[in-house]
Amino acid sequence: MNVVITGGAGFIGSHLAEALLAGGDTVTAIDDLSTGSLKNLEHLRPNPNFDLVVESITNEGVLDHVVSSADAIYHLAAAVGVRLIVERPVRTIETNILGTDAVLKAAARYGTRVFIASSSEVYGKSERMPFAEDADMVLGPTTHSRWCYSCSKAIDEFLALAYHRQRGLPVVIGRLFNTVGPRQTGQYGMVVPRFVEQALAGEPITVYGDGEQARCFCHVRDVIPAVAALTSEPKAEGGIFNIGSTDCITINALAERVKTVTASRSEIVHIPYAQAYEAGFEDMRVRVPDISRVTSLIGFRVTRDIGQIIQDVARYFKSAKQ
Repeated sequence: MNVVITGGAGFIGSHLAEALLAGGDTVTAIDDLSTGSLKNLEHLRPNPNFDLVVESITNEGVLDHVVSSADAIYHLAAAVGVRLIVERPVRTIETNILGTDAVLKAAARYGTRVFIASSSEVYGKSERMPFAEDADMVLGPTTHSRWCYSCSKAIDEFLALAYHRQRGLPVVIGRLFNTVGPRQTGQYGMVVPRFVEQALAGEPITVYGDGEQARCFCHVRDVIPAVAALTSEPKAEGGIFNIGSTDCITINALAERVKTVTASRSEIVHIPYAQAYEAGFEDMRVRVPDISRVTSLIGFRVTRDIGQIIQDVARYFKSAKQ
């Protein structure tokens, strides 16, 4: 099968490319390298079934060319990380909405199946746990740039479902919950790689807020098989699926766990949200997915716990410095 991965040089995209190539697919990754990295794909470049196109997905001619021969598109290209979202809201909105619009238009020309990578962010600050796919969104005011990512990803979903209903385009939407693992960077605020890097360097581990906010972290190598299975499953067409772990941990406990796993002597310090991001920044206290839908359809399972995730991330950073 010939597949296209937008954002293919990114953390998740590179792991997906690796898995699809191992399964015998021919993969074309397209990435403008704004947040992705060539380093993530170095080990794939010699593979004759892999091709990298360094270009924006909003370049209609280039996108049309790569999509024209594709059997499926995995649309992963997006603005990433809370820090980037807060500091560059225009880029966030345009990257997400215009990018998805371009992909769906290209896919519609050829009737190509599309996986849209969405986010748990669309649930906003709802307190109704666990988050089910049909639950209401609860978002903050537009004066807080924090919420532009949530809105833009929700619009991506609306647009994808509109193409499915109106044009019959085979679309699958996956809402990813805190996917983590090797190759993820802490540069844009991702908490696990940031904590691990700080711990390995003996620097203070910086917890934003009071640290009692809780999250569920899922290893990228558990997420990738689910993404691939949903994309090839006819019954998933037109559906939305949460993908993630239901094992919740507070950020304070995560910091302690990172210290233990890495045998670090780093101190844990707390930084107010206003100092870390912006005045009035809002965060969700708890975020837990209901994964019954994806489990029922494709037998999704989480096989790696937070300890394994931290070990794998630490091993990656250590090897990258050698």
